Amino acid sequence: MASRKASAAGQGNGLAAAGRERAHLELAELGPLLEEKGDQGATGSASAEDPPCPAAREEEEEVVRVLTLPLQAHHAMEKMEEFVYKVWEGRWRVIPYDVLPDWLKDNDYLLHGHRPPMPSFRACFKSIFRIHTETGNIWTHLLGFVLFLCLGILTMLRPNMYFMAPLQEKVVFGMFFLGAVLCLSFSWLFHTVYCHSEKVSRTFSKLDYSGIALLIMGSFVPWLYYSFYCSPQPRLIYLSIVCVLGISAIIVAQWDRFATPKHRQTRAGRRSPSSPQVPSPGRASGGPFGKIPLWGGSSHLGKLSILVAGQPGAAQPETGFFTSPQFQSHQIFHVLVVAAAFVHFYGVSNLQEFRYGLEGGCTDDSLL
Repeated sequence: MASRKASAAGQGNGLAAAGRERAHLELAELGPLLEEKGDQGATGSASAEDPPCPAAREEEEEVVRVLTLPLQAHHAMEKMEEFVYKVWEGRWRVIPYDVLPDWLKDNDYLLHGHRPPMPSFRACFKSIFRIHTETGNIWTHLLGFVLFLCLGILTMLRPNMYFMAPLQEKVVFGMFFLGAVLCLSFSWLFHTVYCHSEKVSRTFSKLDYSGIALLIMGSFVPWLYYSFYCSPQPRLIYLSIVCVLGISAIIVAQWDRFATPKHRQTRAGRRSPSSPQVPSPGRASGGPFGKIPLWGGSSHLGKLSILVAGQPGAAQPETGFFTSPQFQSHQIFHVLVVAAAFVHFYGVSNLQEFRYGLEGGCTDDSLL
């Protein structure tokens, strides 16, 4: 037993010695390689400690910037496409005034209920069936547009036997209905696409104010025609003055600054057919038209419209009677504009019937 253990121990010592010799040989072979790698690591650490030159750093930043900008643009386009898709599907929500872009901030007394920017005409027209700050403004003049379009068609289709001079009188009434239809159509279209984009908003805003001037000019045509039925020269003078003032108003409406909130009172003042700059044939002629109370009713409606339009300027935010999104002063103003135009049409229709009763004569003007 002892001899066996001694031989086993001898064999183990021999194996251990052989293993040590093999390890020494491997280290001897790998020595140059380890030294080379160590030199490279030392060189790398030394170079890492040295700060790079500013020119190299700027070049690296420029490369990163060049690579980042396309990614940012792509990300922005994806966000815009997602927003347009949501708007297209009608999933937008009304937003408060303070988050609106500057070009949509018109009435600072309406603090909530605004539409977000919607760069899609389809989404804008679909929004007329949603509740927001422009819903009442759209529908009041959209319905008014349909009303006066129907009235105009019916008037033009009336038999000639109800007119003394059918062609002239239908042209005269046509000027009034043309002005009313253009004014109301420009108005509801403007309030519909107002939130599309800044360019579209400015374009339709100019059309809106131009339509107001066209309505005022068209309203004067039948009034002057029948009031000065037997006085063509004063009629021509007054009609020329009205046209010059109306065209001037249209030119001013093309000025971009005119649509800013700073000129809100000025815009309200130029909307009335009874504004001080418009001459009054009734006062000047001393007779015929000044005695008809119907024009006075239209004048009072125009003055009331100006009063209501200017009300938010004196009200406190969200405390005035006309400052809620669903019941605001501009919507009441729209209703009064349609009512005033209808009263005016009723008045000139009575004048037309009076002239028809006289069979074109001028001897009984005192009956007016």
